[in-house]
Amino acid sequence: MASISSTYGETDQVLVEEKSSVRIFTLNRPKQLNALSFAMVSRLLELFTSCAEDSSVKLIILKGRGRAFCAGGDVAAVVRDISQGNWRLGAEYFRKEFTLNYVMATYNKPQVSLLDGIVMGGGAGASMHGRFRVATENSLFAMPETALGLFPDVGASYFLSRLPGFFGEYVGLTGARLDGAEMLACGLATHFLRSERLTLLEEALCKANSSDPRVISSIINEFSEVPNLKEKSSYHKLKIINRCFSRRTIEEIIAALEREGVQRKDDWISSSIQSLKKASPTSLKLSLRSIREGRLQGIGKCLVREFRMVCHVLRGEVSKDFTEGCRAILLDKDKNPKWEPSKIELVTDELIDRCFSKVKDDGWEDLQLPVRSDLASYAIAKL
Repeated sequence: MASISSTYGETDQVLVEEKSSVRIFTLNRPKQLNALSFAMVSRLLELFTSCAEDSSVKLIILKGRGRAFCAGGDVAAVVRDISQGNWRLGAEYFRKEFTLNYVMATYNKPQVSLLDGIVMGGGAGASMHGRFRVATENSLFAMPETALGLFPDVGASYFLSRLPGFFGEYVGLTGARLDGAEMLACGLATHFLRSERLTLLEEALCKANSSDPRVISSIINEFSEVPNLKEKSSYHKLKIINRCFSRRTIEEIIAALEREGVQRKDDWISSSIQSLKKASPTSLKLSLRSIREGRLQGIGKCLVREFRMVCHVLRGEVSKDFTEGCRAILLDKDKNPKWEPSKIELVTDELIDRCFSKVKDDGWEDLQLPVRSDLASYAIAKL
């Protein structure tokens, strides 16, 4: 008999279901598309930590209620903290979230994330670091941070930089939206199955009573299929993406895309250029450098570096684009952010360098990740 427990009374934000040796965690803010609140991140960290030490737990299943797995972090709350002059409070949200990402990435038991719906920003952080990532026909993935004046965080500089070719740079810089078939093709998802089969998959995983990744993978394979990519899928553009997004700077990437556009009329090229030109210039430069550094770093170093970057963004001394982007896209919704600096060529290397430096503020500390003696292999590649 399954038991359901919770922590937050009538407004439970994370539901916990126990079925034999499996724990099913359900993100439960459907009206907010399961955006991760501080309470949710805290609860998930608590649950993952306790289950790691519980020998009776062999598998974690993470899913979302409603039409989203998780649409991202609750950035509106963070912006509210900043507007009240308390950037540190917002930074503590990211500190806890990044710690959760690291725990997931180094977890000693398999995590199966059921990505049936929207997966963006913080939702990617809560799933991409797990061993198994199951997409469906309803999946919609994006890292839209450059349009908000931020950058792909939650360890994205690690998992985006390890996608085929320079597809990660394309996804991270443009905020491109990917469906479930594209997620499977590029490796963001390990499996794809029809949403109507998710309940059957859950039942089979609960009956298996196993933490062996080979057994888990075999079970998911029984329900899986390989979907066809749509004709207009951006993944078909990988050769162009590799030619353009492999360039050293944002300016060179845009110039390369514009040259491609002269040679052939292609809506995808013009749309990519438009996305880049609408985004925060500072965010674009931060994002490109972050992803490039991520290619050479482990997940821990990526998260520590990203936390420094987040803190600089929240303080607003280098740029106020994050609060402006959230105002224009999420709050006022006029979709007309006023970026400062307003042009890519005005964003200096010195400004970007500052965002990668240690934050100098009284008593402020870098992200301290838990020491884990049971480091699991970090599995972004398909099994």
